[in-house]
Amino acid sequence: MTEELSPAERYKRSKVKAATPEYTKFTKIVDFPLDPFQEKACIALESGKGVLVAAPTGAGKTIVGEFAIHLAIASETKVFYTTPIKALSNQKYTELVARYGEERVGLLTGDNNTNADAQIVVMTTEVLRNMIYANSDSLINLNFVIMDEVHYLADRFRGAVWEEVILHLPNDVRIVSLSATVSNAEEFGAWLDEVRGDTEIIVSETRPVPLNQHVLFGDDLIELFDSTGTRVNPELVQKHANKLRAPAYRPQRGRRGYQGLDRNQARIPKATKAEIIDILEDEELLPAIFFIFSRVACDTAVRSCIQAGIRLTTSEERDEIRRVVEEKCYNIADEDLATLGYFDWRNSLERGVAAHHAGMLPAFKEAVEELFLRKLVKVVFATETLALGINMPARTVVLDKLDKYNGEGRVQITAGEYTQLTGRAGRRGIDTQGHSVIQWSGNLDPAVVAGLASKRTYPLNSSFRPTFNMAVNLIDAFGRERARTVLETSFAQFQADRSVVGLAKTIREREVSLAGYAHSMECHLGDFSTYAAIRREISDIEKSLNPSRVREARGKDIRQHKSKPKQESHLADLKRRMKAHPCHNCHEREAHARWGERWYKLRRETDDLIHQIDSRTNQVAKTFDRICEVLATLGYLERVEDDFTVRDTGRQLARIYGERDLLVSECLNAGVWNKLDEASLAAMVAALVYESRRDDEGRNPKLPKGEFVEAFEATEEIWDSLEELGRRHKIRQTDEIDARLSFAIHRWVSGARLDSVLDETELLVGDFVRWCKQIIDLLGQIAQTDSPIAPTAREAIDRVKRGIVAYSYFN
Repeated sequence: MTEELSPAERYKRSKVKAATPEYTKFTKIVDFPLDPFQEKACIALESGKGVLVAAPTGAGKTIVGEFAIHLAIASETKVFYTTPIKALSNQKYTELVARYGEERVGLLTGDNNTNADAQIVVMTTEVLRNMIYANSDSLINLNFVIMDEVHYLADRFRGAVWEEVILHLPNDVRIVSLSATVSNAEEFGAWLDEVRGDTEIIVSETRPVPLNQHVLFGDDLIELFDSTGTRVNPELVQKHANKLRAPAYRPQRGRRGYQGLDRNQARIPKATKAEIIDILEDEELLPAIFFIFSRVACDTAVRSCIQAGIRLTTSEERDEIRRVVEEKCYNIADEDLATLGYFDWRNSLERGVAAHHAGMLPAFKEAVEELFLRKLVKVVFATETLALGINMPARTVVLDKLDKYNGEGRVQITAGEYTQLTGRAGRRGIDTQGHSVIQWSGNLDPAVVAGLASKRTYPLNSSFRPTFNMAVNLIDAFGRERARTVLETSFAQFQADRSVVGLAKTIREREVSLAGYAHSMECHLGDFSTYAAIRREISDIEKSLNPSRVREARGKDIRQHKSKPKQESHLADLKRRMKAHPCHNCHEREAHARWGERWYKLRRETDDLIHQIDSRTNQVAKTFDRICEVLATLGYLERVEDDFTVRDTGRQLARIYGERDLLVSECLNAGVWNKLDEASLAAMVAALVYESRRDDEGRNPKLPKGEFVEAFEATEEIWDSLEELGRRHKIRQTDEIDARLSFAIHRWVSGARLDSVLDETELLVGDFVRWCKQIIDLLGQIAQTDSPIAPTAREAIDRVKRGIVAYSYFN
């Protein structure tokens, strides 16, 4: 009979048999010597530990993940490589196939299901979470899970998924957590050690390629720091002060001069993008990424460079660029090319200039990424989304501004964002230095810039919160009590508990002070605390009766005026009691009173801290309990003594993920969508997933005709009732349903041309494709239910997935 062994035990036994440690074998097949942090992490993995590796962008964290793959292959066990976004999964899959071959590597992203039973499977974190809840057979023989970009755990929309995976993976699976440099890596590592067992924390703050930071004054590149690298460059500070008071000048493109004005008197406007490219080319600082916090501004920057005659490529490079572009886009229908702006886009690429942002067609973005990596495109204007994991390092990063619009107003970028953006500067093995360039403007204080640039880390804070879907999955898998226990071990609760420790220490210190104050106000004639309370109440009433205070309050609380006679009577009674109190005759009365006021103020502050502790203690489990009460009220859970069991409707909810999980399930149960055809159902789903950009707000949406309107109104009524139920149970509210995309999706599913649909939405094609993918995802979840609308959902998927959407979905 064959002995059943866990993946970890199989690995240990295979390691004992090996004559040479796997780390030594691994170092012989990589092309470069490993850095100390990489070596430390690999050795920790081979010794049987999990690891948290926090290091700057481009430092080579993924080599630790590749060593975990090497160990899995050596022990004939499985390894999953998870990433936060599909683009990263696709990129990593391509890399691993090139190294290990197609038969050994699989890909699961929701869009793609390739070789799912392979020894090495790349997937998005959500796919792994769903596997765990489904108790998938794919988890059998799993030894390692590599969680790339694990700092996504802080993302307020998707971060909870990382914690769910970490908490629910089988105990013998080791986790390789790869993170950007965060200031609380030790705290995060301590939590991993607590919930996953022995975890080594490896932190490196050394950039693989040193960063040289500059400020661009007109056409002068000036160092941000002095020669010590610790102080702001005095020349920069002086120039900043001088230029604020100077008249304006306009530099000529490609020339170093001030057109006759005294250099110290000329005021400096911002150089154009074409002028900056000229400067960088002269200084041999290309290729470069310009980070601009606006999609429209990225596209505008490309057009301005073309208009200025920028050309950074040779004829041979242009031929190669055209070949790559045609290879990436040959499947796109000819009728859509003009709509997509294909010819202008290809022309800019052939000149060596491109944009990169979420509004672009995925194929266009992939072409830009490949051409930039191959040094054929020399300048990319990108939004900050490019900084989040895509492998596109440059020699130079240019920051157009240090503030951005966050949906409500302009805010300065954080030190963490600055680090993430400038982390793209410097190509390992190519550049000896990376460069960042900040464009000077009058409101750019060099000291503030230097402070931002000198901070390399930012905190990782949990965004974890239980959801309705999570609750039914947890109860179905573990039961209520074990589910609560698991949730109490979340990183969110771990951080809350740590803050409680600090608050508790403060309370203990204040209790000592309170005892001292109480001792100081003791009176030999009687209980001074009672006497002090009477004095305080008298003072409060007198303030409320003060005419000036009443005028201030006029219109706010008219009851105050009506109760005045009653207050005056009570005041008189209090004064009689005060004078009759033994402490009133104490010759040290006022000294005692001062200590009494200090005691009262500190007592009030301490009670507030105690309330904070109460609100933070078991906060995750308390939220879970409230969610369970809602689910029981709605019939998804059934109470069985002190526990719950999941009813059939709850198992349906368990298959619906996302912000609208409960609303979708309630609508399916009520049958309010049963009369909808494929186009109307897709339009309804669009209303559930779509979130308008801020500039769309206030516009009345155009709705599809027919059954949609009645179904939409019924859906809104269900949403209203769920929001009211949520308010009663103190559960976080959701945004209103947004139908601004519904009409366009209805037309698209009904067969309308891409150009006319985009005209309806005013969306960029990349945004349209992205929303369509989310619509397909939710339709797919509905199609897996037992609802009468499930067949319609399956047909709607096929109707949405046509043309440019189908092309982008599978590429």
